[in-house]
Amino acid sequence: MKRRTILQLAASGAAFTAFTALPGLTRAAAQAPLKELRLDYAYYSPASLVLRRFGWLEEAFKPDGTSIKWVLSAGSNRALEYLNANSIDIGSSAGLAALLARANGNPIRAPYIFSRPEWTALVVRKDSPIRSLADLKGKKVAATKGTDPYLFLLRALKTAGLKRGDIEHVSLQHADGRAALEQGKVDAWAGLDPHMAASELEAGSRLIYRNVAFNTYGFLNVREEFLASRPAEVGKVIQAYERARAWIRAYPAEAAKILSEEAKVSLPVALLQVKLRSDFSNPQPSNEHVKALLVAAPILVDEALVKPGADLNRAIADLVDTRFAAPFIGKA
Repeated sequence: MKRRTILQLAASGAAFTAFTALPGLTRAAAQAPLKELRLDYAYYSPASLVLRRFGWLEEAFKPDGTSIKWVLSAGSNRALEYLNANSIDIGSSAGLAALLARANGNPIRAPYIFSRPEWTALVVRKDSPIRSLADLKGKKVAATKGTDPYLFLLRALKTAGLKRGDIEHVSLQHADGRAALEQGKVDAWAGLDPHMAASELEAGSRLIYRNVAFNTYGFLNVREEFLASRPAEVGKVIQAYERARAWIRAYPAEAAKILSEEAKVSLPVALLQVKLRSDFSNPQPSNEHVKALLVAAPILVDEALVKPGADLNRAIADLVDTRFAAPFIGKA
């Protein structure tokens, strides 16, 4: 099928039968309109906050009588748990966290990239004697299991010749990790914005290790069954995300204001996250994202985070959907 024909089908709101030949998709039978669409919003995904604030999804699905249910995800681990439990249909997470979930049996696909962030780093208090990764040996480090910050921590330690067993890992959700750091209950924290930016600007916390390449992309994940049976609805969601992405790029200060109000952080904190640590330029899943996961995947095996014998190459191929979103990118 010619590209122009595919674009015309998408623009006309057809049933997307052209996409049923894609890997992992089956031909969707004629169905009644979806009664409820369930998806998450997260402070690490400014696009989701913009969508929720302006009601663009509610607007897009109103003609079908579909209601929108928003569920707050406090971290990638929560979003992926909700997807695995069929509590939501679409959820946002870090790319490596999504791969970990997929490799361990969570049936999700990622047809869209909501951002390219630098949202995590290793953080210590302003008066901490810790200056380098080597100084973390034997120290208490907070991180949320199943998230990019936790996997970032493991990869960072490896660069210094350290293993998970060389530190005392304290499993806390992101906001609790920040509190534990500032209260002196842990020595370091694998942070996540906006909590990390707030700790920097408000408590003087220091970033002792940054590595943009270890921050995996923001993946918009869809339950595989939902993508196969409801491609038209997923297409509408991606179009709405594209509308939000274009708006953020045009009005970053206004997007930061929304983040500030939703996450209850100061405007300077939100501006740091949105303007300086988030790249909204490339939403199309591609070989770039596949390669990033291939480079990152060995840590999942080294730390025994995946089931024995897990085929990570296959999991990456099954997760990163490089074809579905193409007709919707830039069409907001």
